[in-house]
Amino acid sequence: MVLFSDRVEAGRLLARQLLYLRERNVVVLGIPRGGVPVAFEVAAALDAPLDVIVVRKLGVPFQPEFAMGAIGEGGEELIDESVVALTEVTDDEVNAVAAREREYLDARVARLRPSRSRLPLDGRTVVIVDDGVATGATARVACDVARRFGATTVILAVPVIAASTLAEMTGADDIVYVAAPDTFWAVGQFYTDFSATTDEEVARLLDESARRPAQPGRPDPPAFGAPA
Repeated sequence: MVLFSDRVEAGRLLARQLLYLRERNVVVLGIPRGGVPVAFEVAAALDAPLDVIVVRKLGVPFQPEFAMGAIGEGGEELIDESVVALTEVTDDEVNAVAAREREYLDARVARLRPSRSRLPLDGRTVVIVDDGVATGATARVACDVARRFGATTVILAVPVIAASTLAEMTGADDIVYVAAPDTFWAVGQFYTDFSATTDEEVARLLDESARRPAQPGRPDPPAFGAPA
């Protein structure tokens, strides 16, 4: 089942679900790499600043695409103990994967923000965007990282999320999505064009977003929720 031609279309469709946030003091954070083209469209629709929130999946050593956890900026770490037990991965193996991915994460942060500081999140509504969610491990870590950096409300926004993951997803105050199919093998199955996003493209989109005219600050209302 194909839902989107590419990440740009997915971002525009997702943005329609988020227009109620235009009056809030929002920051949009894309999960690199594939989440950033989607987040760029959301940020443009909301007249909101765009940044990245860098997280890395921790793959099972003998099956790297199978997540046993994730790490994020600020030293955040999530280990799925049920997956570790099922796959019989040792503590030493978990630590080795985490150490390797931490080096990669730190290097990516340096590449994506070579001359810019992380946008402040204190007291802000944060919209975390990815191109899709399968297991939810990296999304949960991203939500935890945003809270660690001071976000008061965290919204996870994705074009597509597995129905089983949606039912069990924690960490966000709300989850906004276009589709939540029961049959879900991989995020790419829902896109006609799911070609890899490069670090160069991510940096270009961040620069382009930063050049948009600044919008006046809008204070958050005291309670979360879309207007009636």
